[in-house]
Amino acid sequence: MGKKLRQQRRGKGSNVYTKLPGTFDISVGYGKSGAVGEVVGIINHTGHSAPLMKLQYDDFSYSYMIAPEGIKIGDKVYINTKGFALGNVLLLADIPEGIPIYNIESAPGDGGKYVRSAGSSAVVASHIGDKAIVVMPSKVEVTLSASSRAQLGVVSGGGITEQPLMKAGKNFYRMHSVNRTWPTNRGVKMNPVDHPFGGKQHHKGKSSMTSRNAPPGRKVGHIAARRTGRRKK
Repeated sequence: MGKKLRQQRRGKGSNVYTKLPGTFDISVGYGKSGAVGEVVGIINHTGHSAPLMKLQYDDFSYSYMIAPEGIKIGDKVYINTKGFALGNVLLLADIPEGIPIYNIESAPGDGGKYVRSAGSSAVVASHIGDKAIVVMPSKVEVTLSASSRAQLGVVSGGGITEQPLMKAGKNFYRMHSVNRTWPTNRGVKMNPVDHPFGGKQHHKGKSSMTSRNAPPGRKVGHIAARRTGRRKK
């Protein structure tokens, strides 16, 4: 009898694969369109690498947004209003080239998907019609809708990677706080009893393509994939 695969153990829901309580209980979004929020607090949240800023609006409601580098309590943040200040939310069409931006929408209205980790930022390279070309932190150019929104500035907390971990146990708890298991071993490094790709040969020894109807103990690799390999340009 073989052992359960990693995804089978995760599906069981034991403490090893369960997030810490209160880890992702804060909703981070852009706030109300056209509103002006005052920064009333800067908090460190377990589920985010970057600090969050707490905004209070005129109707005394609150929301949380990712804090940019240099923001402080008492500053104003404008949502969907033309104005160049730290943390402001603007359309990509209204952001000039070369200004650092973060928390970028992949599609208009999705609330921000790109460039949200501590210390990261992107820039608008050019505007072409109703599209905007954005240079990501990885130097990859991405074409997005000019109606997508982004925040101005650089994500705060950029020094998070400069402090050494010193020991593996600290990295384990750091990953556990954001609901990620660590370390992760490759299947080819395991024994045959642990994984279908296991064995001392250190290669799969079989195709990575797996049928959709394969039994749970064999369902690893490319499951019902249409194709594999590098796509020709």
